[in-house]
Amino acid sequence: MDYNELIGEISRGFTNFYWGNAVMIGVGLILIALAIYKEYEPVLLLPIGFGAILANLGMSADTGIFKVIYDAGISTELFPLLVFIGVGTMIDFRPLLAMPYLVLLGAAGQFGIYGTLILATLLKFPLPQAASIGVIGAIDGPTAIYVASKLAPEMLGPIAVAAYSYMSLVPIIQPPIMRLMTTKSERKIRMDYTARPVSQRAVIIFPIAVTIVVSLIAPDAAPLIATLMLGNLLKESGVVDRLSKAAANEIINVSTLFLGLAIGTTMTAQSFINLQTLMILGLGLLAFVLDTVAGLLFGKLLKVITHGKVNPLIGACGISAFPMAGRLSAQMAQKEDPHNFILMHAMGSNTAGQLGSVVAGGLLLALVTGLI
Repeated sequence: MDYNELIGEISRGFTNFYWGNAVMIGVGLILIALAIYKEYEPVLLLPIGFGAILANLGMSADTGIFKVIYDAGISTELFPLLVFIGVGTMIDFRPLLAMPYLVLLGAAGQFGIYGTLILATLLKFPLPQAASIGVIGAIDGPTAIYVASKLAPEMLGPIAVAAYSYMSLVPIIQPPIMRLMTTKSERKIRMDYTARPVSQRAVIIFPIAVTIVVSLIAPDAAPLIATLMLGNLLKESGVVDRLSKAAANEIINVSTLFLGLAIGTTMTAQSFINLQTLMILGLGLLAFVLDTVAGLLFGKLLKVITHGKVNPLIGACGISAFPMAGRLSAQMAQKEDPHNFILMHAMGSNTAGQLGSVVAGGLLLALVTGLI
């Protein structure tokens, strides 16, 4: 190898490197810093951030091993579905089954998805892209990734980053809205947990029944709801402890790692540094705010209907973001009254929001697929 060839080989990594790549490496470092120092969704933001660095060093999802990972896990929707199996093992539907009316709060918490969809179409986004942006409002990473990978794969990077970032920022974004929209006396409302006990038979029948009903009503949501309910059934059956523990640990951890890397390696400067990305992030935040506002308004409506027996704060956790949103609502109530315990009601609303986000994602897929 002569001198010129040696210099060419050494400088090969700099040939296509420009300021945009440096910016995106900075974005990747910020995501890693948020994961490590702030502990904002570290299991996702850390591999996404590292993947963003790799993508701008020539190792994007279009080449090499990361293309294999992307094609195997994102293009096929495999990784989000495996993550949902693990999530299902962590959910307890007993509070929701004991208080079925909480499903209304889970439905109200999806308003931002459709409100943002309408706004995005008014901003001239094509319908598939508008629907993919709107689903950020589910505040449910796997659902957002699943829908975006089907409708607008070219926008997967910013949509996934927005979904997981806002999910990690629930304790920062929601409290000011909750304080603004509720009075001190409303936040102090105590809710008696006197609901009927839920039998073991009911918690086993529930995931099977939900899978059948949702799959018939919204077939496009079938893979999402089926994997979520499978994970829950593994846990509640009590006879497949090894499978349940594997789904809650090894399977979800490995899938999350490769999911994050695959998403991160789509974050090249060419695809990320543009006005569209800023609009996606802004619209995603708006969807989150609208979800929270709609949930709180519906919580206030239930308070009026029940003559003051419902604390409106449980409406704010009708989004997905399980279990963070439920815990936050309970903490907000305890800040006003240390003896006010609404955790069970909040978790019931939160699990309803998890179901609602899956169904909303499936309905979006059906709507868009039928119109294009």
